[in-house]
Amino acid sequence: MEFREVVRRRRMVRRYADRPVDPAAVDRMLEHAQRAPNAGFTQGWAFLVLDTPEDVALFWATTGADPDAHNTWLDGMRTAPVVIVPLTSKAAYLDRYALPDKGWTDRDEARWPVPYWWVDAGMAALLVLQTVVDEGLGACFFGIEERFLDGFREAFGIPEDHAPVGAITVGHRESDTGAAGSPARRERRTNLVHRGRWGTTVGP
Repeated sequence: MEFREVVRRRRMVRRYADRPVDPAAVDRMLEHAQRAPNAGFTQGWAFLVLDTPEDVALFWATTGADPDAHNTWLDGMRTAPVVIVPLTSKAAYLDRYALPDKGWTDRDEARWPVPYWWVDAGMAALLVLQTVVDEGLGACFFGIEERFLDGFREAFGIPEDHAPVGAITVGHRESDTGAAGSPARRERRTNLVHRGRWGTTVGP
């Protein structure tokens, strides 16, 4: 698929067909994710792949989805056969930039006005989403509420120095793509590019 088509077709899919996902396609998603730019080539990310019914069910149970609860969003999202959780390690970045080739002599977090451990993991997650489209599949990125993080960590053995940036459901698109997202309620903005100076806007 042409890259411009990948970008144009990417959307959040919230309901999936009852069909398995080729494990080789998931491997390609993860391979591409690890090609994302990352500060200092720290590679301070990790990816938890849940691709069995038992693990996917445990994910939903530990992230607050009551098995008896039903709504359009939850019922649709729980149809996904695969969940990928991108995680990031702030400690890996602080350690990396304290090494001699970076010139810093400490791990002071104040040196990071932008926390690139989150930025880099976000870019890796986007590459997963783009690869999903290229594979002819659907996906949805969403957050995990803080109040459920301890239970999630315990259930899947997540080390304390890694934090999830969200989760990605993956599967074959259903004709009914599930709950309508925010784009169904908001128009796409066209005044976001400022050329030369702020206030001089141009179209897309």
